[in-house]
Amino acid sequence: MVNASVPRRDDTLPYKQESVEVVVPVYNEEEALPKSIPALYDYLTEYFPYEWSVVIADNASTDATPSIAEGLAARYPRVSMLRLEEKGRGRALKAAWSASGADIVAYMDVDLSTNLWSFLPLVAPLATGHSDVAIGSRLLKGATVTRQWRREVISRCYNLLVKVMFRNRFSDAQCGFKALKRVAAEELLPEIEDNEWFFDTELLLAAERRGYRISEVPVDWIEDLDSRVDVASTALKDVKRLLRVREDHLRRWLHGRRKGSAGQEESVNRSVTNRKFGLQ
Repeated sequence: MVNASVPRRDDTLPYKQESVEVVVPVYNEEEALPKSIPALYDYLTEYFPYEWSVVIADNASTDATPSIAEGLAARYPRVSMLRLEEKGRGRALKAAWSASGADIVAYMDVDLSTNLWSFLPLVAPLATGHSDVAIGSRLLKGATVTRQWRREVISRCYNLLVKVMFRNRFSDAQCGFKALKRVAAEELLPEIEDNEWFFDTELLLAAERRGYRISEVPVDWIEDLDSRVDVASTALKDVKRLLRVREDHLRRWLHGRRKGSAGQEESVNRSVTNRKFGLQ
């Protein structure tokens, strides 16, 4: 006889309890969008064990991207569109994640440079409670990367600079393949100043400073040769933003030291007063 107090196995499976929302930020992606959303939809439908939804976050596209996104949202259940009137990947993610009701929020680049088979390993540590933030890494052992040598050098130098400045433990700050628990997003997003490409780095640095558990997944990644991102220019801007975040971290540290010193001094004064009046 089955003990009625023991929950059925189906009731304990993570996909019965966790929901995942995948955001795909787009700007003038009329060529890539009609291919990537059907591919993503087919993968999630056939192989993804959690409840899911997809949001196409269009940030101020000037080509046919908005109308294509609307058509895809009408055609595919669980796909919706969010329109923003200003550019910026970070801005799009802030808006979409802030409005989400899912337990886990994620994003991936529209070109699907990262193999979709890496998505479940990315999300699973969050759904099972092992981690708070999960990122794809092109620099971990086991990752397979196909990209131009110039971009590879710039990427590795940038991540090395981040590590030198912040002694962070994560390996790849800018891979467009990330997920986090919504409760973590709610706490972290108000701290992120950047609305563009540096959003990723600033998010991870804030998460690590707050002690969130970050898991990394080695990914198979193929560069989109049609990418319009000027990597060198973007990296230079990001270096300036790293200096801003470093200054902010230093300011927080000094504030904590001063606060701690003031508290210690108050404790000493209180102890001296108590001894003076025989209160100890």
